[in-house]
Amino acid sequence: MQVIKLSKFPFKTEKVPPKASDNVSTSLLLQAGLIRQVMAGVYTYTTLGLRILKKIENIIRQEMDNYGCYEILMPWISPKEYWDATWRWDIEEYFKLPTYDNKFYRLNPTHEELVVPLMKQFIKSYKDLPTCVYQIQTKYRNEKRAKSGLLRGREFLMKDAYSFHIDEKDFENFYEWMIDTYKKIFDRLGIGKDTYLTYADGGTFTDKYSHEFQTLLPIGEDTIYICENCGTAHNKEIVDENNFKCIKCGGTKARIEKASEVGNIFPLETKYTRPFDMKVLDENWQEKDVIMWCYGIGVSRLMWVIAEYFTKDWKILWPESIAPADWYVIILKPEHEEKANQLISRLVSEWKEVIFDDRVGKKFGFGQKIKDAELLWVPNIAIISDKTLEEGGFEKRTRKENWEYEVQIVKF
Repeated sequence: MQVIKLSKFPFKTEKVPPKASDNVSTSLLLQAGLIRQVMAGVYTYTTLGLRILKKIENIIRQEMDNYGCYEILMPWISPKEYWDATWRWDIEEYFKLPTYDNKFYRLNPTHEELVVPLMKQFIKSYKDLPTCVYQIQTKYRNEKRAKSGLLRGREFLMKDAYSFHIDEKDFENFYEWMIDTYKKIFDRLGIGKDTYLTYADGGTFTDKYSHEFQTLLPIGEDTIYICENCGTAHNKEIVDENNFKCIKCGGTKARIEKASEVGNIFPLETKYTRPFDMKVLDENWQEKDVIMWCYGIGVSRLMWVIAEYFTKDWKILWPESIAPADWYVIILKPEHEEKANQLISRLVSEWKEVIFDDRVGKKFGFGQKIKDAELLWVPNIAIISDKTLEEGGFEKRTRKENWEYEVQIVKF
């Protein structure tokens, strides 16, 4: 397990948060050196930013696997004829790539056009259904409103899953379990209590209602109406603002909240299976169209939502499940390094991730070191000084939920 020594680490923090977006969290991500902007809507993730992103990925992956979905990885580029088959080649916000031989390809914004031909090769009978595949992969969209940091990207990381069914009844149980899986994911990421399953307009995918998962955020780009009777959430797009009526219970009173979308569920039905002639034999040996649903989670967007959700007093309190490290070890003098290495060896043997602030010099005093530790907001800070060594140990600061630390001296 890699120990990051800050004396050799190329990605530095900044003294003050840069004003780079309309939200505090993006400024803090930049100040901490976790991300860097390449252009509007396109970002590079540095080592610790990538570590946070990968932890979000892994939580999603674990829960999807636990549910019985199967991970795959499809190409990020596809030929024009796949998109001609579904009449989606001319959508403006989807990137097109001309080539030297006068052929055209697409930077994939989504993967329905690829997953259906793939699964058609393997699904032949109703006995093969239901099934679900997913991937975590970069997507590309020519977003006209690329702003708000990682919120609206032209290049972004997404988990997209696709389930296949013989009929609507086959789908019903699967759907309820998928909702439960999403709730487990958001609970593990620390935002579950303020993330609502929300009725939404199906947009370009379907004329029926779809579902979004919306996390309450004061600067969220969406507005949701939460029924005061049953707690069901509705996207503003499907609400009569002057005459609210709950889809679920018929209630007429709602509280209005700002929120940001972190996941969605769309019924695709036969929109993509029919163009590719994806059929199966049912139990009566009759051919039937396969129906589809898709399930998305914006992974890079989720990183921003979590950062914004847990920002207070210009600090991001990362949930322990995705914090950039488990321990941040500080020494005040070079002669403390031997004891620090002993502690770090023990932590690594316990599979803990460690950032070692071994920087020395006038500009790397205790104030700067503790500021960086709190900027990254690692759950545990170990401080080794002459005073703590006199007491036979180190000062341990353990992060608490109320944005404070519990402080104690721990013996070596």
